[in-house]
Amino acid sequence: MDLLRRRAGRSGRSSRGRWIAAVVAVAALTVCGVLAAQQPARGGPTGPAPAPRAGYQWPLPGTPAVVRAFDPPPKRWLPGHRGVDLAGTAGVPVLAAGPGVVAFAGHVAGVGVISIDHAGGLRTTYQPVRPLVHVGDHVTAGERIGTLDAGHPGCSRAACLHWGLRRGKQYLDPLVLLGFGRVRLLPLATDPST
Repeated sequence: MDLLRRRAGRSGRSSRGRWIAAVVAVAALTVCGVLAAQQPARGGPTGPAPAPRAGYQWPLPGTPAVVRAFDPPPKRWLPGHRGVDLAGTAGVPVLAAGPGVVAFAGHVAGVGVISIDHAGGLRTTYQPVRPLVHVGDHVTAGERIGTLDAGHPGCSRAACLHWGLRRGKQYLDPLVLLGFGRVRLLPLATDPST
């Protein structure tokens, strides 16, 4: 009789443990499903645009189409797309996405490039552009910083603005500044060899 009671007690505890594990698993899957549903489809924003974050806005007038999405490489030295390409027209104004200080305005390998440093260690980059600003200039969100040039390698349109975002050496999806883009958690400490 004691043996039957002990087995019944174990089976009750085992069933209770399985029930708790099942509840935890369902809760975890529900949270993951909610988080996944909040992420836009890869390749750019879909649906109504959320409010920009911390005073940031599109770097081209209106709401440009994302022609090529952010696609970072798994390692820094591998090929990838470290920004987004926005459809534009040659000659349209290029705007500062947010307030900051111009860190670079010039040409790299014959291509016009502008870099702006923002609060929080962020840096946005814009190319191909004809710069209208100079290193050290303070700019506000929406201020004209240059003019879009035609052509950009990998762009399927006559003119695309390649818009990039970095924090230190880490490339980020610039669409997160507008409330779009995929959020990617990074470790607190990184291995400098990666």
